[in-house]
Amino acid sequence: MNLNHYSMSRRTFVATLAAALSAVWLAPGTVRAAQKALIRKTIPGTGEALPVIGLGSSRTFDIGRDQAVLNNLVEVMQAFFANGGQLIDSSPMYGSAEQVIGELLQRSGPQNKLFAATKVWTDGEQDGIRQMEDSLKKWRIDRFDLMQIHNLRDWQVHLKTLHDWKATSKIRYIGITTSHGRYHDELETILRNEPFDFVQLSYNIEDRSVEQRLLPLAAERGIAVLVNRPFQRGALFGKVKGQTLPDWAAEIDCNSWGQLFLKFTVSHPAVTCAIPATTKLHHMQDNMAAGFGQLPDATMRKRMVDFYATL
Repeated sequence: MNLNHYSMSRRTFVATLAAALSAVWLAPGTVRAAQKALIRKTIPGTGEALPVIGLGSSRTFDIGRDQAVLNNLVEVMQAFFANGGQLIDSSPMYGSAEQVIGELLQRSGPQNKLFAATKVWTDGEQDGIRQMEDSLKKWRIDRFDLMQIHNLRDWQVHLKTLHDWKATSKIRYIGITTSHGRYHDELETILRNEPFDFVQLSYNIEDRSVEQRLLPLAAERGIAVLVNRPFQRGALFGKVKGQTLPDWAAEIDCNSWGQLFLKFTVSHPAVTCAIPATTKLHHMQDNMAAGFGQLPDATMRKRMVDFYATL
């Protein structure tokens, strides 16, 4: 607009400009979280801050060479970055997911710093090294921020390699993961005796077993926690289908069940970041909205658990 073509007082101009700025249309996929702060938590070992909502890729990014789905995922990835997202998690176990992520990163143009996390999922030292190098090529990046031992597989062998890689700056952080309760006892023993920067596990408002030992242990040992299956693979939504979101959800800036479930998960003091996975743009927008505004305190968390138990 050429202001020389308009005659107006300074007061009128300022008022008009303020109104125009308040009506600015955000980029496609951007959460309309007006004046709400992006929620970040720190990695205990370094103090580096991460947004509490990341992106998983299990099942959802295993699309092979389907170009139609890939084109759709470009918008999904753009929405992730547009809303402050950083941490993306994958694994060689997830079929074509790593190669798809590499393509998406090239096509979406990250708008903020990527925190790249994947896993080693094989047996043997040399096979582990080859697999991690292959993952690097698939992602098309210079190095991973976080390399995790997937489901404890051959963990003693891979841990030695990961320490070597960290010492030579090939990776920044070392982690170990599980999504199975049957491994919890072994995982607890490992975390008590070995130095890990991250642990990844399953946790949500229905499956809270890790609150008993693993989450307190992570806090005690200064280990960052990534959470997979924050929606219990969608089962949580089945339980609330047809249910009205409680009025008090607004107190923690939630306007959907998905946001309520995510905020419950990431509000645990030991949890650093949750990694929900999706292929749908509107789900991505909804997930990312959970990373803004207020988190529930201990009293609100109990209220959420008690309410969920009545459904």
